[in-house]
Amino acid sequence: MKKLSAVALSLVLVACATQPPPAPPKSASPPPSPPTSFPTPSPSSSGGKVPPVSAPAAEAHARYTAANWSQLPGWGQDNPAEGFGAWLESCKTLAKRAGWSSACEAAQRVDSKQAATVRSYYEAHFQPWRLSDGDKTSGLVTGYYEPLLKGNTEQTSSARYPLYRPPADLITVDLGSAYPELKSLRLRGRLVGNKLVPYWSRAEIQAGKGVSSGDVLAWADDPIALFFLQVQGSGRIALPNGDHLRVGYADQNGYPYKSIGKWLIDRGEITAGQATMQGIQQWARANPSRLNELLANNPSYVFFRKLPSGTGGPLGAMGVPLTNGHSIAIDPRYTPLGTPVWLATTYPASREPLRRLVYAQDTGSAIKGAVRADFFWGFGDQAGEQAGRMRQAGEMWLLLPKGVAPPK
Repeated sequence: MKKLSAVALSLVLVACATQPPPAPPKSASPPPSPPTSFPTPSPSSSGGKVPPVSAPAAEAHARYTAANWSQLPGWGQDNPAEGFGAWLESCKTLAKRAGWSSACEAAQRVDSKQAATVRSYYEAHFQPWRLSDGDKTSGLVTGYYEPLLKGNTEQTSSARYPLYRPPADLITVDLGSAYPELKSLRLRGRLVGNKLVPYWSRAEIQAGKGVSSGDVLAWADDPIALFFLQVQGSGRIALPNGDHLRVGYADQNGYPYKSIGKWLIDRGEITAGQATMQGIQQWARANPSRLNELLANNPSYVFFRKLPSGTGGPLGAMGVPLTNGHSIAIDPRYTPLGTPVWLATTYPASREPLRRLVYAQDTGSAIKGAVRADFFWGFGDQAGEQAGRMRQAGEMWLLLPKGVAPPK
């Protein structure tokens, strides 16, 4: 194990260590005015989800400042009863966590149909903490959704783009087991003799390296839609018989996400304003001969698993169904999974305030930083329109049970 760990640590330098989202694959004083949209619109769970143009330049330095409820912009106007079901889902896991059981037990006795009652519950059991990255209180809020693709469980002339299960030769190493300072990092690779080497890149996997027909979960009709399914982390495949096959993140090849939107912008193929999910899809369908060239610039590749069918949301990193408009993906280094978060942002491509209580129920490989959230819009094309255009500034307050300290 020591020998393997030494090899593993060296491989971190070749970008094969990623933060593991368990399911895909991928939130003081009030602001003087509603947050404005971020200046560089571009398109992901996945950890992860519509990712930012580039990863944060430096490690976040989270600060948690105790706040009064009156300092949460719009707290008195939101109806917290609307998403209370998402909180009850979180409590199925959080009730076992030290310091959270009392708040979760009290939630079972709340009249969840009355906004004032739910608001009083939070005020009685929780303390708001304003989250900042150093002195920076505003961060990036993107959106994601559950897409619907056309496909088949068998390869046909139209359904010919594979969704793969994790290949048998993909090895995952938990670096934190040997190096505590690397907790929450995992290494992906494959064995060549007795050496662990980086796993195959996207271009190599698409060329058939490491995968076989036995690894195919389903076949999709549209390769660019399949790429964005990997970005979102979960979705549904519409089958010829009318059924929907639900799929979700199972694993990843270990490479960090690289923005194909930025690649297109850098080459003058599209403008920054066109670098939305919809804009990139439009370019790809207009340039089918260059699609492999485009996708190869993102070496990250997501593998899927079959999820239970049903009408609820897809399973997030907590293992509970996501709730439309009330679940977010976060960086769990700074926001503990399950935490209620007061989010103050704006609607996609708009200055209209979007201020509501949401729940940190998911993660994503592109969701990095202290003040960073990915807002779950739900299922289907309409949700996809909102998610694809969302790249807003936002502020976050964590609601922690009284007596529970913020992360260190």
